[in-house]
Amino acid sequence: TEAASVGAVGGMLLTIAKRRFSMPMLRSVMEATTRITSLAFIILVGANCFGLVFRGLNGDQMIQNFLKGLPLGPYGVLAVVMFVIFLLGFFIDFFEICFIHVPILTPVLVTHFGFDPMWLGVVIGVNLQTSFLTPPFGFALFYLRGVAPPEIKTTDIYRGVVPFVALQLIGLTITIAFPQIVRALFFLFRG
Repeated sequence: TEAASVGAVGGMLLTIAKRRFSMPMLRSVMEATTRITSLAFIILVGANCFGLVFRGLNGDQMIQNFLKGLPLGPYGVLAVVMFVIFLLGFFIDFFEICFIHVPILTPVLVTHFGFDPMWLGVVIGVNLQTSFLTPPFGFALFYLRGVAPPEIKTTDIYRGVVPFVALQLIGLTITIAFPQIVRALFFLFRG
C-alpha cells in the first residue's frame, strides 16, 4: 500500500542518516521482500486453483444448497456464515479466507438471500478484522509479542486482547443490525 511505501522510504532515509546504508544490505532487503511478496502470490495462485477445482466439482453448489436449506431465514444464515468466518480467522490468514471462502459464500448471500453486496463486503471485512486479534495466529499478537518485554507472557497478551475482540464483535453486531450506517457512510464519502 501507499503507507508501506512511505514506511519503506522512511526506513531507508533513517538508514542513510545513521550512515548504515550499503548496497549489499539494500540487495539483502530487496531479496527478502521479493521472497515474502512471492509467497503472497503463491497463496493467491493456490487459492485460485483450489477455487477452480472446488467449483469444477460442484462444491460451491453443495455449500450453497446447504445454506439455502437451513431453516433459519436470511439473518440466521448470515449468522452461520459470519460464525464460520470468525472461526476460520483463528486458524487461517485473512488472505486465504478472502480468496477461498468469500467467493463461495458470498454469491448465495447476495443472490438467494438478497443482501446488499456493498454492505455484505463491509460486514465480512469487519469480521475478518477480528482475525488480526484472535490467537493463535493473530498478526497483532505476533507484533505485540515482538515488542513486549520478556517478562510479559504470551498468555497475558492473549488475555489482554479479549476486550478488543469483544469490541470488534460489538461493532460487527452494530454493522449487521443497522445496515443504513454502512450505506450512509458510503454516500457521505462518495459525495
